[in-house]
Parts: sequence; C-alpha cells; structure tokens
Amino acid sequence: MTSFKHNNHALKRTTLALVLGTSISGAFAQSTTGALFGQAPAADGTTVTVQNASGLQRTVSVDANGRYNLGTLPVGKYTVKLERNGRVIEQRQDVLLRVGTGTEVSFRDDGAITLDAVRVTAANVPRIDVSTSVAKSVITSEQLDVLPLGRTAEAIALLAPGVIAGSSAFGNGSRSVLSFGGSSVSENAYYLNGFNVSNPYNALGGASLPYGSIDQQETYTGGYSSRYGRSTGGVLNQLGKRGTNEWHFGFQTTWSPKSLAASPRDVWYPNDTLPPGSEYVDPSRPGTLYRSRDDDTSSSTTYSGYVSGPLIEDRLFVHLAAESNKREGASTNSIASTTQARNNYTISTPKFYGKIDWNITDNHTLEYTRFQNNDRSSGYYTAFDYEGLQGGERTGTYPDITKLEDEYDIFKYTGYLTDDLTLSAVWGRSEQKNLQYNPLESDDPYLSGVTLQDPAITGGTPIRNGQAARDTKARDAGSKTRGLRVDLDYRIGDHQLTAGIDNMYYNGHNEGQTITGPGYAWYYSRIAPGQSPSPGFNITPPGGDGYYVYKYIFSTTTSMAVEQKAYYLEDRWQVTPRWLLTLGIRNDKFTNFNSAAQPYVESGDQWAPRLGASWDVFGDASFKVFANLGRYYLALPNSVAVRGASASTFTREYFTYTGIDANGNPTGLTPLGPGPVSTNNEYGQTPDPANVAPTDLKSQYQDELILGFEKTIGQSWNSGAKFTYRRLQAAIDDVCDPDRMLAKLQSTGVDTSGLEVPGCVIFNPGETNTFLATHTDGTGYTAFQMSASDWGFGNNQARRDYIAVDLFIEHPLHNKWYGRLDYTWSRSFGNTEGQVKSDIGQDDISKTQDWDSALLMEYSGGYLANDRRHQLKGYGAYQFNDEWTASATLRVMSGAPKNCLGYYGADHDDPIGYGSSYHYCDGVPSKPGDAGRQPWTRQIDLGVIYRPAFADHKLAFGLDVFNVLNELKPIQSDAVYESDPYTISNSYDMETYFTTPRSVRLTASYDF
Repeated sequence: MTSFKHNNHALKRTTLALVLGTSISGAFAQSTTGALFGQAPAADGTTVTVQNASGLQRTVSVDANGRYNLGTLPVGKYTVKLERNGRVIEQRQDVLLRVGTGTEVSFRDDGAITLDAVRVTAANVPRIDVSTSVAKSVITSEQLDVLPLGRTAEAIALLAPGVIAGSSAFGNGSRSVLSFGGSSVSENAYYLNGFNVSNPYNALGGASLPYGSIDQQETYTGGYSSRYGRSTGGVLNQLGKRGTNEWHFGFQTTWSPKSLAASPRDVWYPNDTLPPGSEYVDPSRPGTLYRSRDDDTSSSTTYSGYVSGPLIEDRLFVHLAAESNKREGASTNSIASTTQARNNYTISTPKFYGKIDWNITDNHTLEYTRFQNNDRSSGYYTAFDYEGLQGGERTGTYPDITKLEDEYDIFKYTGYLTDDLTLSAVWGRSEQKNLQYNPLESDDPYLSGVTLQDPAITGGTPIRNGQAARDTKARDAGSKTRGLRVDLDYRIGDHQLTAGIDNMYYNGHNEGQTITGPGYAWYYSRIAPGQSPSPGFNITPPGGDGYYVYKYIFSTTTSMAVEQKAYYLEDRWQVTPRWLLTLGIRNDKFTNFNSAAQPYVESGDQWAPRLGASWDVFGDASFKVFANLGRYYLALPNSVAVRGASASTFTREYFTYTGIDANGNPTGLTPLGPGPVSTNNEYGQTPDPANVAPTDLKSQYQDELILGFEKTIGQSWNSGAKFTYRRLQAAIDDVCDPDRMLAKLQSTGVDTSGLEVPGCVIFNPGETNTFLATHTDGTGYTAFQMSASDWGFGNNQARRDYIAVDLFIEHPLHNKWYGRLDYTWSRSFGNTEGQVKSDIGQDDISKTQDWDSALLMEYSGGYLANDRRHQLKGYGAYQFNDEWTASATLRVMSGAPKNCLGYYGADHDDPIGYGSSYHYCDGVPSKPGDAGRQPWTRQIDLGVIYRPAFADHKLAFGLDVFNVLNELKPIQSDAVYESDPYTISNSYDMETYFTTPRSVRLTASYDF
C-alpha cells in the first residue's frame, strides 16, 4: 500500500497536510479530473506550465486580465511553474489536485519576481474553494492510511454530513447501503474511474476498489451539475491509483482477532402488557430468550499488494493491485428459526484492480481500467441447544452459498485539442453473476413458524427437517452493462461551455427467485380462537386453539433490460472576478423492457434545469457564499420487472391439520378457503406490457435547494453553514386495486364485461395517470384516466420533504493537529420513503406495499425511516513526531422513528387481505413515528500509527479500535404488530439490528 515513500524528511510538512487536509468543496460529481486556475502577472510571453508525476505536461498563457485556467487534469500532485518567454520565474511544488475540484494557485506581482532567480515554494492553496457552488467531501489515499475507518466505500462516505447507514435489512452481498439526505437506499449512484458501477439489478449499493488502490473518494450529498444525473440521493465516486515515473511496490496485512472482539447483545422476546381482548401468538414466549449471541464473534484477515511504475518513462504507466479479505465467525440462529443451529460462516471478498495510462502525447491520453470485485459467503451449521445454551457437532446442513461477482473494463480518452477545447470519452462494460444456492439440495419443503406447531401433535417439541433455505436463484442469474459518455469542453472569454451525452444500458438474465424443495413452503401459525387468518379472502377461522398452516408459493424468475440516455449543456460563467454562475440543462430518457424485449415504461423527454452561484465576498478566498437549485430524475432499475412486468406467482393456501410427518409436512389437511389466494392477483400469468404502467408515467424526480457559506476565522480555523431543502415531486410505486379501475370505467359508461384490467399497475401516487384496459377479444385497448380520488386517496399525494442545517468548524493543520466537527439538524417527513420500505425490509424497488390500496395509506404521513433529527460527526489526528500519529472518528446520532403496523380499524379488520400492514396499532391510528424512536447511538473509533525511523518510515504498524465504548444500542425493531387479528406478534417491537460491537484491527505494511 502506498504511503510516505519519497522524502522521509517531508513527513511533517506534506504527509499530515495531505492526510488531514480534507477538501469540503464542490464541482462535478462522478468526475475523474480536476482544474487548476489562478492569477499571475499579466505581461507579454507569460505562461503557466503544470506537470504531474506521470510526466503529463500542459502550458497555458496568462490572459490580459492576469488569469489562467487549466481544466480536465488527472488528479494527483503537480508542479506549477510561472514562465516568461520560456524561462521559469517561480514554481509551486506538491500541489494536490482533488477530484471534481478547482484548485487555485496564484503568483503575486510584488516586485520580487526577476529574471535572475527562480523562487521555489511549497503549495499555498487557499483553504476555501470559491470556484464551486455546492458541497461535497473528498478523502485522499493518505487520509485513508491514517483514519480509523472500515475498508469500504460506505465507511468513507459516512464521514460526510447528512449521510447515514441504511437499514441492515438491505445489502449488496456482504456490503452495507447508505441513505443520503433522507432518500431511500436505492437512490444513490456509484462510480469508478468515471463509469457507473452501481448494482445493475436493483441499485442497492455498488462496487468498491481494493482499499489500498483508492486514490481519492468523492462523496456527493447533493447539488451536482447538469453533467450528471440518475440520483436523488447521493454519489460515491472513487478514483483508482495510477502509475508514475517511479517504480513502487508494497504490501499490507490486517488482522482483526476474534479474541479481541466483543459479543453482540442477546435478543429477548418483548413482554408488554397487552390490551384487553388480545393475546400473544405464543403466550409462553414473552420475556424469554429469542436469540443467544454470546460468542457470536468473528475474525478477519486482509492481504493486499501492489506494483506501480513506468513501462515507458513519461509515456506508458501501469498500476496493478490485488486484495484478499476473509472474515470467519459464528452466528446463532434464533429459537424460532427453521434451522436451530449456529452458522459457522466464511465471507471472502477478493478484488483485483489494474490500470494502464498512456500519454500518447501531452495533448492526448488513453486510460484502461480492469477491475474485479467478488463477494462470496458460505458456511456450515453446528447444533445449538437453547435449553442448555450449548453448541454441538455439525448437523450436516448448510446455509446458502451466495456469490456476487463483478468484472469491469473501462476505457477513457482525453484530448486537449487546443488550449480552450477539450474532448473526453468514457466507454465501459461490466458483467455480474448474482448466485444463490444451497450445497445440500433437499426435496423437503422449507418450514416456517415451527415453534407454532400444535403442541397437541408435537408434544411441545417442534418438528423440523433438513431444508435450510427457502429461496434459491437460477444458476445463470446475472447482468451485463455497457455505457458511453462523451464530453466536449470549450472555454471562451469568461465562459466555460460543456456539452455531452451520457448513455447506459443494463441487461438482466434470469433474475428473481423461486422456492426450494418441491416449490412451496409450509408456514405454521396460531390465531386467537374464533378469528380468521385472512378475513379479506373469507378464510374460515380454524377453530380449536387456533392452530393452522398455509402453503406458500413465490416464483419470480425473469429477464429484463433498461436503456438510459441523456444529453446536457452547461455554462460556467465568471460574471466578475468574484461572481461565478453555473447554468445547466439536462435531458434524461429512460426505457424499461420486459423479458420479451417489449418496452413497458418509456419516460420521454425529462428536462432537468440546474443553477449554481458562488460569491467570493472579499476576493481573497476567505469568505464564500453559495447557492444551488436543481431538479434530479431517477430511473427504474431492472428489478422493477420482477413482479411488475413479468409473470410471477405469490399465493397462500390455508388449512387446518391433524398431524405432522417426520419431515415437517402437515397431514390431515382441511381447507379453510377457496384455494390459493393472492393479495396482488399473482397467479403466474404474464402481464400485457401495454397496461403494466400508464402511458404518461413520470419518472421519480426531486427538486433541491442549497444555500450556504464558508468563512475562515483567523489563520487557524474554517467554519461554515449549509441549508438544504429537498422535495420529492413525483414518485413511482404500484397500486393493486382493479375493482376501482373497473368502477371508473363503468362510471364513464363503458361496458366492462369484455375488458380486462391488471391486478397491479405501476403509477405516480397522487397524480392522474392514463391506463389501458385490454379487450378480451384481442381487438385492442380502451384508454381511461385514474386520479388520486378515483383510487380513493383523496388529496393524498406522495410526499417526502427533507430539511437540514449543516454546521461545521475545522482546524486546518497547525501545531501538529487537525480536526473537523460537523453537526446536522434534519427532518425527513412524509408518506413515501422512496423506492423501498425499510421498516419491514421490503426491497421490491418501486413496488412496496405502500400505495397498493387507499386503506394502506390512511395515517401514513409521519417521520420517515431515514429521519435522524441530530447528527454529530468528527474526525482528526495529532502527529506527535515523525514516527507516531494518533487519529479518531466520532459519530453521535439520534434514533430512527418506530412504526406500528396492525390490522385495519377498531375492529382489527383486513378488508384487502394484507394482514398486519395498516397504520393502526391495537385499533388506533398510528402514524410513522407515533410508536416512539430508537435510542441515541454513540460510536468512537481510535487509531495509532507507528512509522519507525530505522526503516526509513517505509514500514508502518497500526492499531485501530472500533466502538471503543462498546455501546450496543438497537437501531431498528420489528414494526409488525399482529400476526392475526387480536393476536399480537411475539416479535413486535423486538430489536432486530444493533450497533456493531467493539473490535480491534492490527495492521502492518511496507512500501518499497
């Protein structure tokens, strides 16, 4: 891993300055370059020349106003020279250019410049970037070497204000997901060397470089220019390292021993006082142990190495890196699990990164990136006895094996056609394998709720079988992606004009899932005597003590594609030396295709204006006032086709039973209803692409306003404040109420006897959309409109309002220390979280249970799942001497709002067959947040690094301690109140996810 390798005596001046000198500024998200600009003496023959460590050199003339500008430069360190008539007069060394950021390097005409001497100084970059109008954070590789952080893109992004960890119910393999500015976790975009590497199937997370290969990571929290789009959340943009004119080699190993890790908290069944007339599903469970987690710890090891250098000096460079991370541990299943055992798991995440840079000439460059990102999990089960809390031998069963394998090839050309005209193009492709299967394929059905089997049959001992997994995927499930981006940048006078195209294509194959074993599962349950398990489907009460079972079938495997095209125009106009305006317009078009390559969603033209302004108040980069106003559109990912535009089966069939065989199958079945029932009419039929969505569907889009300032305080402090307002203007979800569609047709005089309408359709909640009813005789369609009132929503529209005030104070490097502290007050309120539903862990993108019926949206307005009222974040470091550096990070946060979802109304009814999904708690309306909040969380991470002088500071040892105080607080709890009417779920309000326990990481590295 690259560290302090050139000048051992420069540690105090350059290392800590680079490590701790975080740039909180803004320019262009997803960029791979930066800009250098400044002022210099205006005289005939005066030029500025810049050169980086890879030999790339560019020269530009100083204009008549004493200004120069060099854009689209690769990030890294530069030497900047002021020349007159070909002779160097003054130069600045070690100027660090950060991604998407303008860096000012000015030369004063103070009479000290002569033709007889060259003045050489270190870089003296202003602390505030006045060339931008928005806020973001850029973290460099030197900082990553020092700060105590997890080795993921998400851990780095959590340093930025307004960024929180998303629900742990969602993930991207073993990787976590994030929420930016109140948005849902699927609304973010990930980029690597200029190419989109977001999850191509469902947009949950994205790929990440080997930690030691990250040159810079840009975390964008909003307000990016018209050059970029397709995100209503945030952007994580990583740039990989590249070769230079010097050969370097290095390796690193990390070890987090199990013996130094704390155990997670045990989980207990709640034991609350129940309202009269209600009872728990299992009255014996309240107050007892649900899940033992003692010694559920893990150890992890990482090995990484790199080689980097010139193949041809000044022209051709290579950087190769590999990383292997393995985590091994144990996780005990709950007492209610189908497989009552301990999962002895192994998670391995090998990665490879290679980059070739070719400076064809100083005016033409070509880059090639090869990146492989794998995420694999496997394990085996050992017995665990909850009576004695003792483990045992292997059971012969296994958890699922999951494999998420990504491969990327990215090409980039940059041509500096003239001093004022630059052309760049990025083309890339990727392939992902998304696999899930069990090594022990059993013919037995999956069993759920085994602790709710009738004890009169089992004698109180649940009957289980060897089927460890419910779901499986096709063995060839995966995605392929390709994309092209072209940008043309032209500077004329005070204007920097940019135009370009931005196209992406996604193809998914055999995604979705099916049920293991015979293709169905058995779900055992119990209801209060005399109650119906599903009154909406007229299911007969089971009688007796209320024990029943239902057969569960769920099959969604399909193929699909998405086409995303865009073009844009932008003008960055330097109105005066102190005022910069950024004016842009972007047009996005999205088209989604089903498995037959037929379009089912076509957005048409979508115009997104962007406006930014920056005011250098005093003209000395000490005080900046900025503003940004923009509109941002979000595409539907491929996963929307699953259960939306393709055939799917999702049914339940209810029975009583008189026996259970040795494999857990119920026997002596008596039907309680008419047969299989489906709340969304999913019986395996293929939807007509013409009526999956309305003909005038709007894409989800959001408007955003940012106002802020940054100000220096004396010579040692920076400060600032930023106000952000985001409003969701249009959302996409599905609605499943065909009776209202038929009623609307009949109200307009249409004979519906020969028409067919779908069970569920995609729509814009709260908007008026135009749908097509199919003629059953094949003669065509009848168009009709459905308003919010027609659906029964009244004036209820999709709403998500996010308001935030961010304050920061920063002590730049001075007297051996640096520190930054951010406080964010925010409020996220509405009735639509976004494309997912965190409180029940539903990741059916834009097809959540919200908006399926007007009854589900009663009392739905409240504090949304990603609302965190208070956030306090800090990080910094202190350098004791050239050998020792200590660092720390801090995150303090108020808790998430709780939700309570029960049966409908005071009578605990279920009019649409959705079970405990309404905003009622014990028959009383319950808005999101009315059930309370999770507790505050506090996490402190500490680190120390030792670089001994006897090894020329090339050898390093590190120690990091995460969650030093070992605070184990719940961050989410079960929101489902009832399992059946008047039958309280034993797990309601039980903690489901917690803060991560304390762990210790040891590190050793050497750079040649």
